[in-house]
Amino acid sequence: MIDSLDAVKANLLFVDDENNVIQTLKRSMRNTDYRVYYVNSGAEALALMEEHVIDVVISDMKMPEMTGEELLREISIRYPETIRIVLSAFSEDDLVMKAINEGHIWGFIHKPWNGADLIQAIDQAVFTQQVVAERALLKRTLAQYKRQQKEQFQGFIGNSSEMQSVYSAIEKAAPSSASVMITGESGTGKEVTAQALHDLSNNSEGPFVAINCAAIPSELMESEIFGHIKGAFSGAVSNRDGAATLAHGGTLFLDELAEMDINLQSKLLRFIQTGTYQRVGASQTESAEIRFICATNQEPLDAIKAKKLREDLYYRLNVISVHLPPLRERTNDALILAESFLKKFTDREDKAIVGFSSDAEKLVLNYAWPGNVRQLENSIHSAVVMSSGPLITDQCIANALRIKLDNPELKAPAVQSLSSTNALSNAAATTVTNTTETFTNNVTLLERKQAHEPGVNPINEAILPLAHLEQLAIKKAIDQCEGNVVRAAGLLQVSPSTLYRKIQSWESA
Repeated sequence: MIDSLDAVKANLLFVDDENNVIQTLKRSMRNTDYRVYYVNSGAEALALMEEHVIDVVISDMKMPEMTGEELLREISIRYPETIRIVLSAFSEDDLVMKAINEGHIWGFIHKPWNGADLIQAIDQAVFTQQVVAERALLKRTLAQYKRQQKEQFQGFIGNSSEMQSVYSAIEKAAPSSASVMITGESGTGKEVTAQALHDLSNNSEGPFVAINCAAIPSELMESEIFGHIKGAFSGAVSNRDGAATLAHGGTLFLDELAEMDINLQSKLLRFIQTGTYQRVGASQTESAEIRFICATNQEPLDAIKAKKLREDLYYRLNVISVHLPPLRERTNDALILAESFLKKFTDREDKAIVGFSSDAEKLVLNYAWPGNVRQLENSIHSAVVMSSGPLITDQCIANALRIKLDNPELKAPAVQSLSSTNALSNAAATTVTNTTETFTNNVTLLERKQAHEPGVNPINEAILPLAHLEQLAIKKAIDQCEGNVVRAAGLLQVSPSTLYRKIQSWESA
């Protein structure tokens, strides 16, 4: 047994109820670089494995109380990454093959054995265990990675690194009572952000009131916010509650704040600072507890310079800022959104459309979408209505956008293609690509080992399951496309989301 941990290649456990066999095994293993444990029963083996990490277990087949098959079946349940081997006689081959087929046993060593054959079989087992452990680690890493990366969040759809930052900001800001300023181009989802902040807040049971300051005439805006009393102005035939009253105990969202009259902004500032207000035409002061969220599609500092936004109001509201990136900067989210909208509108319109053509997917990815998510949603809706199916073509989308397919804007990609299943950032994409390549290479190497090395359960290479052939074809396509899943999907004439789901299913299998 090796005492130096640095010199140990792996931990082995031999189980045999005959002491003379244990002594023979000790002689065979004394000059190896393995840390080796020896026990005489299945119960001892299980007890030892609770205290030590064991990479490979080699057990006799016939033992009293607990047979080798029963022991290794239990180990396969408790420690699935441990490689399990039996020492068997030729007369036990039927039992061994049954255990192998059931997945309880990885391989076998026939009695009698010589030292060289034993060491060779163990070396192969240790190599396989390292591949299995690496694959298990990869699966756990990818599972954790996927859990961390949200594709859908509080009404948003998209898994780009840009949107992950938005999701994180919303989760951090939501529990606070601090005011929030949301910026971003039209169509990027500012009201969705405000709703998410409210839904995740401590006041989520309270009301959420939204006012679009650009949609209400300036002479009516004060009444819209603060309410009015009967007779306050022409047409005020009764008392009316404003947003300040309606949003008490909840959230007031003021969209397009820079469109509010500059004089009314001073009253809003006082309301935010004091929590008190007066209805139009009233002398009585009222109070409300409200969380304020505002948004603008203009650059706030530019609006301040243009005298459209009070500087003191901006800084009072901009305690927490959330910026929504335009769709053209959200790496490959356009395609994920398009597929979601396709399902939504095919169901609504009762159309038998199953997906996008590869050229249509390229158009979705390469177009700049100046109107952002709103424009994309409307374009997909139009394409669904006007298409006869079964695929949405690039011409359908071009017609919806009223552009020509030879438009120079479509020649250069507006976003980079995916290089991994999630592509959260260039660094993350590289990580996932490398780990996927490692997984593929290890599986291929393991298959070669299993097919050609002695003492290992062989793989039937004559006839492969259809699912296995499909997996090989997809891996080959991704390899030839240098990890570009979108391009590989185009060559295979399937949707990229189909490949993502299949890759995910392999990792979770």
